[in-house]
Amino acid sequence: MERIWGGRRLETRFRKRLPKGMLIGESWEIVDRPEAQSLVRDGPLRGRTLHELWMEDREEIFGDIPDTARFPLVAKLIDAREELSLQVHPPSRVAKALGGEMKDEIWYVLDAVPDAQIYAGLRRGVTRAQFEAALENSTVAELVHRISVKGGDAIFMPSGRLHTMGHGILVAEIQQNSDTTYRVFDWNRVGTDGEPRPLHVTEAMQSIDFTDIEPDLIQPRGETLVSDSVFVVEKWDLSSEREAAPPGKFAILLCLDGEIDCAGLKFKPGDFFLVPAALQDRNLHPRDAGTSLLRTMLPEL
Repeated sequence: MERIWGGRRLETRFRKRLPKGMLIGESWEIVDRPEAQSLVRDGPLRGRTLHELWMEDREEIFGDIPDTARFPLVAKLIDAREELSLQVHPPSRVAKALGGEMKDEIWYVLDAVPDAQIYAGLRRGVTRAQFEAALENSTVAELVHRISVKGGDAIFMPSGRLHTMGHGILVAEIQQNSDTTYRVFDWNRVGTDGEPRPLHVTEAMQSIDFTDIEPDLIQPRGETLVSDSVFVVEKWDLSSEREAAPPGKFAILLCLDGEIDCAGLKFKPGDFFLVPAALQDRNLHPRDAGTSLLRTMLPEL
């Protein structure tokens, strides 16, 4: 998807085919939204949409999971050539009042320039009144907590957390199926139409958790990066054959390094793939030393 802050690294890093002459900021790799749909690329289900599978073959593909209108997760690759807008996703109670959707997400840093930073939460001592005043004079970014990041770092962004991504960062994002984002500051830049991009200050101020002070990067617990009410994300170093998920469970995998064989298909860095719940040939086979991946599953009921 074209974004004013996007770049071309999805092409140069992962050899993805991008439209010529466009700055691409996001690739929605696994998605079931009205405005975007994943298509099955290979196998007997080739050409079917994720939503069709969700509605027509749910138990076979996804197993016994809660009934929702759409597949509950979205998996993305994000290329931030420039800073994203300073933004927030509304927590549940606010989302309902504003007619939006909450969105928890995790960012896993795939690559970053040496001075790369992620903004998350507020600096210690910042008050709501100070924040509102800083919005008036465009200094609000100075009040946001900054974290230096490098490839392999990860951070959880719960709904209500003020956040953005600095320049020169390539990330994988796993998120709740939502596209509600309230921009609070956009670095005084203009969009592709030459006009300032819309801000949503009123909605953002209702959504920001002002008690969210100086959060840290994720400190993994073994292989687990985050275990949320929405998703469980793990990082695996794959040195030998391993089952992608227990029988009857589906999993979303992202190849990070090396190459992976599964069910007769080969996956390289930057490839997301979904292992169906009923698939018999569900073992992952590393083709190289140093192979690693992210695995995402839904939490146990």
